[in-house]
Amino acid sequence: MRQYTVSGMGCAACQASVEKAVREVEGVTEVAVSLLTNSMGVEGRADPRKVIEAVEKAGYGASIKGGSAEGSQQTARAEGETGGNLSAALEDHETPALKKRLITSVGFLIPLMYISMGHTMWGFPMPEFLMENHMALGIIQMVLAAIIMAINGKFFTGGFGSLLRGAPNMDTLVAMGSFASFAWSVVVLFTTGNMHNFYFEAAAMIVTLITVGKMLEAMSKGRTTSALKSLMNLAPQTATIIIDGKEKEVGIDEVKRGNLFVVRPGESIPVDGIILEGDSAVDESALSGESIPVDKTVGDVISAATINRSGFIQARATRVGEDTTLAQIIQMVSDAAATKAPIAKAADKVSGIFVPAVLFVALLTMVVWLIIGADFSYSLTRAVAVLVISCPCALGLATPVSIMVGNGVGAKNGILFKTAQALEIAGKSEIMVLDKTGTITKGEPELTDILPSEGIEEEELLALAAALEKRSEHPLAKAILTAAEARGMIIPEVSDFSAVPGKGLTAKVAHDAVAGDEKFLMAGGNLEFISEAVSVSHEMKKAAENLAQDGKTCLYFAKADRLLGLIAVADTIKEDSPEAIKRLKDMGFYVVMLTGDNRQTAQAMGEQAGVDEVIAQVKPEGKEAVIRELQRRGAARANGEDEANTRVVMVGDGINDAPALTKADTGIAIGAGTDVAIDAADVVLMNSRLSDVVTAIRLSRATVRNIHQNLFWAFIYNLILIPLAAGAYIGILGWTLNPMIAAAAMSISSFCVVMNSLRLNRFR
Repeated sequence: MRQYTVSGMGCAACQASVEKAVREVEGVTEVAVSLLTNSMGVEGRADPRKVIEAVEKAGYGASIKGGSAEGSQQTARAEGETGGNLSAALEDHETPALKKRLITSVGFLIPLMYISMGHTMWGFPMPEFLMENHMALGIIQMVLAAIIMAINGKFFTGGFGSLLRGAPNMDTLVAMGSFASFAWSVVVLFTTGNMHNFYFEAAAMIVTLITVGKMLEAMSKGRTTSALKSLMNLAPQTATIIIDGKEKEVGIDEVKRGNLFVVRPGESIPVDGIILEGDSAVDESALSGESIPVDKTVGDVISAATINRSGFIQARATRVGEDTTLAQIIQMVSDAAATKAPIAKAADKVSGIFVPAVLFVALLTMVVWLIIGADFSYSLTRAVAVLVISCPCALGLATPVSIMVGNGVGAKNGILFKTAQALEIAGKSEIMVLDKTGTITKGEPELTDILPSEGIEEEELLALAAALEKRSEHPLAKAILTAAEARGMIIPEVSDFSAVPGKGLTAKVAHDAVAGDEKFLMAGGNLEFISEAVSVSHEMKKAAENLAQDGKTCLYFAKADRLLGLIAVADTIKEDSPEAIKRLKDMGFYVVMLTGDNRQTAQAMGEQAGVDEVIAQVKPEGKEAVIRELQRRGAARANGEDEANTRVVMVGDGINDAPALTKADTGIAIGAGTDVAIDAADVVLMNSRLSDVVTAIRLSRATVRNIHQNLFWAFIYNLILIPLAAGAYIGILGWTLNPMIAAAAMSISSFCVVMNSLRLNRFR
């Protein structure tokens, strides 16, 4: 998806107009425009210059994010207006400009209101020569109103311009309402001169109050990107690199891949790298949300924007600039904001016809009042009130502001949603499929039991087993070797090492660490393999069966013609997995564990974890078929129905689970660490905690709930207040609505929607 920055949009109708124009460009397969971030994502093979040209023909500006548009003049112009990089796009240029406009407008509005309302209605004093000069007072009001309208001329140029292009927007409603009040007042001024029929103050007040609303909206919109801005502010500006053996402080842009750099206690790590010297505790909370510092030593990976809490370290830069983990997170959050959630489609459809419908309602209102006998002035007032009370912006902002805040909150907690669709769909799913290794379990087998044969010491069995497994690359071998090293054992050397795939190992090993050079043949492996060499007692087999029922894998060891004993190894469950699975079930999920392990071991592990169903002995390539089957018959499995379609979430490590992650409605890659750009996943969890899956689901549901609230209030606002402005309640309740009050109500509607979205920042 290619990202663009779009300038000049003011409401949801503008957004719909841009999308419509770009969708008609040859080669465009999908387009999503964000009113919140003034950004646009375009998929397909369309020429960027043609995309930019289409946006400009629609009356807006555009540029490719990051700068150039392959030399096009159009991009250069748009670049000058909006800025091409993400930092410029997030910088709030709108609020200062609106504040200046508002202050200037109010400066002229005060004397206008003094004359039109203070003097005319309440008898405020005026200079003697103006006291009875209605024409002069009217001309002064006209000039002041015209100045205020000129100051806010953007409403009129944008509004009438979009009307002429056949794509009216919110500015059109404001411009028509204000201009109609002004034009009618001018007619009255030069015909009857009746000051009580002047609406100059309404014409000026409408654009001023709308500017107030725009400024409040801009200020609150700026706060929706606060999480993303805070991430960007974490990026260090300098680094201390080593050149010719000497330390030198340079700007962050000067650091190249392969450079050596040093970080002292308390300093931020400037770029991603690998530690070459030193030990430290690194605070990674900025990227992962994990508050406890992580111990780092030689060979460990460190990331930009994390903080070195203790110890002097020297490292080699591996990823710099836009390749760092921090840069990838920022880009991912930004890209997600440029996509659309499915729930936004309903609002988009309404927004596309909203403004034309309001124009029709306003015209119909005036005609109906004229037909039933109202004078032209009153009928026009009702039509103007309809124009200025209507708010398409609230509809357009209802979804993207919640998505942006939700994404920001997720990023601060190490939860990265790649698209708005992922943020919405995750919480709406019914089945949760969890890979076992590395998701439910730690992914690193540990030695759990040592059962030596009669006459064999436990230490001897472990030392000989470690000697045999030393040259093996199998994860179970690592568990035995780690346990032996932890006990400080001297591990004998082996010779004539041989591995029998799927069965076991053989090698010649010294008798023990003290006995000298006597060699003997030793074997280790599964029961079938060992039984070919030695006899295994019934008691030992029974003990192995009991261990297997607990989810442990048993390895037998023998020397020459004698069984040495067995060692049990297991991939232990993470401490938080049972509680996380319980919470997922409490949230209504049917939880399935999916693994390639044998059924007996998998079933034991599943019972410990508390899952609803265990699907075992599935190869990586077969997991995708399981997901497809669960989607087709998932609800039937969970609820006893005959057959139903259901949404499935798949949680895995993003490597051998890639096909299943892709096939699932939502794929969640857990424990990604610095590898945030996992292609197969829709959601990336920086930590290896299953509890973060629960948090991601809760955040998804909280965001969708917030969107529903926004859409409800946006629709209700218009459904109730447009009829009120039209005068529909006068006969029943006697209620009516002054155009200035209508403008005030409209000015705060979008502000309220954005402020409601900001409540997501309180998510914990």
